[in-house]
Amino acid sequence: MDPKLVIFDCDGVLVDTERMVNASLAEMVTELGYPIAGPECQQRFMGRTLENVKEMVEALTGRTLPNDWPDQVRKRDLEVFAAGVPAIAGIADVLDALDRRNVPYCVGSSGKYAKMRTTLGSSGLLPRLQGKLFSAEDCANGKPAPDVFHLAAKSMGYRPEDCTVIEDSLPGVQAARSAGMAVYAYVEDPACDREALADAGAHLFDNMAALPGLLFSKP
Repeated sequence: MDPKLVIFDCDGVLVDTERMVNASLAEMVTELGYPIAGPECQQRFMGRTLENVKEMVEALTGRTLPNDWPDQVRKRDLEVFAAGVPAIAGIADVLDALDRRNVPYCVGSSGKYAKMRTTLGSSGLLPRLQGKLFSAEDCANGKPAPDVFHLAAKSMGYRPEDCTVIEDSLPGVQAARSAGMAVYAYVEDPACDREALADAGAHLFDNMAALPGLLFSKP
């Protein structure tokens, strides 16, 4: 069944930030005494809130991090983004295709609103998504809980079963499935765990330009 609402994750789906932020995060975790590279950070942490990442890093390092550690990560991310954030190749054409079909779309992200506005603004996508941003900042639980996707669907006026989610992380796919939504996983990034994403119930694709053809039964 064709989707009535498409919900996009932000990082790695709309804006090409995953490699940037995980390289920075790897440096911070390595400084804590646990050597790690950017791709491993992506595999371990992508799709989660930084509050959840903080707990995972504490378990890895055996150290208790300050309460403001997630904000320290966000501050460093904003410094990285100052150099410019590109949109995912082909995403503007996907949004154009949805507009032509009069299919509404929005964003459901683990990231805070300030981060989304910064990255989407830098990429040039923010004007198309203004007023349609939903964050785990407003939810009791971040991904893999379904809260942010339920928030997005309810706020946009659609039932979960009428929504399709576009994700790139395992927690995001799990959240979408828990929300009762169909989900496609964008796996262009080599750090994506294709097998785990497929096992979690996602339809995989690695070319953003192909997405409209996957979403709709008729061209």
